[in-house]
Amino acid sequence: MRKVINIVWNSLKMALEELRTNKLRTFLSLFGVTIGIFCIIGVLAVVQSLKNNIKDGLKDLGTNTVYVQKWPWGGGGDYPWWKYVKRPEPKYEEMRPIKTRSQYADAVAFMLFNSSNVEYKDNLLTNVSWYGATEEFNRIQEIKLGEGRYISSSEFANGSPVIVMGYENAVKLFDDPQKAVGKQVTIAGRTGTIVGVMKKAGQSMVGAWDFDNIIIVPFNFCRQVVDERNAGRFLLVKGREGVAVADLKDELKGIMRSVRKLRPTEDDNFALNDVTASSQSLDALFTNLNIGGLVIGGFSLIVGLFGIANIMFVTVKERTSQIGLKKAVGAQRSYIMTEFLLESSFLCIIGGLIGLLLVFLITLALSAALPFQVSLSAGIVALAMGISIGVGLMAGIIPAWNAARLDPVVAIRSK
Repeated sequence: MRKVINIVWNSLKMALEELRTNKLRTFLSLFGVTIGIFCIIGVLAVVQSLKNNIKDGLKDLGTNTVYVQKWPWGGGGDYPWWKYVKRPEPKYEEMRPIKTRSQYADAVAFMLFNSSNVEYKDNLLTNVSWYGATEEFNRIQEIKLGEGRYISSSEFANGSPVIVMGYENAVKLFDDPQKAVGKQVTIAGRTGTIVGVMKKAGQSMVGAWDFDNIIIVPFNFCRQVVDERNAGRFLLVKGREGVAVADLKDELKGIMRSVRKLRPTEDDNFALNDVTASSQSLDALFTNLNIGGLVIGGFSLIVGLFGIANIMFVTVKERTSQIGLKKAVGAQRSYIMTEFLLESSFLCIIGGLIGLLLVFLITLALSAALPFQVSLSAGIVALAMGISIGVGLMAGIIPAWNAARLDPVVAIRSK
């Protein structure tokens, strides 16, 4: 064990001595490793952070929730767009057949959504998105409240003019969300009372529900205020625990075709959307981005590999007499090889650490500029160190082998 520690310590000292005595030469050689690690780890860090943010946003849409809508998410492929235009919008009346016939559905809700101004005294918010929800919406999408309460069953049934407001809207109207509960605001010409304020949700690249900037009202109140024909609408169906989304969609397809009295030869005139397909498309996209980063960084690492190999060849030549002395007093080939391989690896680790430092600085700048946090995970840092060590071993293997094969007599006589 002491022998191993001694080899590692000597190799580290030699690597640091190389840095100290040949600063420019070593820096230029390490530069390729630094840039390679910077490219690879920088891309991985940004892509992973972006992926996590988007997937968190998709989770807000519900991983076991199906959206019954007019249009499919992500386009319809080869299906003619004019056929989508002719499709009817989902109706409130279609919610009940789904609730009574579905064996896989745990909760069903109908949503109207529109935008209008919201006023409180002299304060005005323009184009605020608001949703008219039926009672089971909160079972499908959890509403986290920071202040007040959620809409009650009787308020849903009676269409009471009550409002659950998003955090940012409450801040803009009242400065302090705690002051919002109990206040009356005007929305689309009607007065409503704020009964609750949602917790701050933060920004998401997907957008999802954007709970910070919306308001939720009972569906029966919403339909009194807006013309349903001019409002957006959709059905949400949450599957029971353990039910696959694919099975739920198959069941919903049969129910919707029956409700709309479609003949067997007719195409579906509705879309069943869920986050599964979107997640799979995103996985493929992020994989391609990661591959791009690996390819770009790989070229830099190849340049760095040859740079480190060049340093090690020069180092072997400069220390030939020292190698001869070590072998003369009994140092084995494996000892010489290990010493040079470790030195090569330490040099690459130093280059990798510089690259990681640059990536860390970039993540701080991007986190301040982008609507999501960019961070370095422990796995990415470990990968950077693994790549650095691997490049170091490849760069040092031939010089180390040459050093280990030197004849001690010839090596001692060399100058």
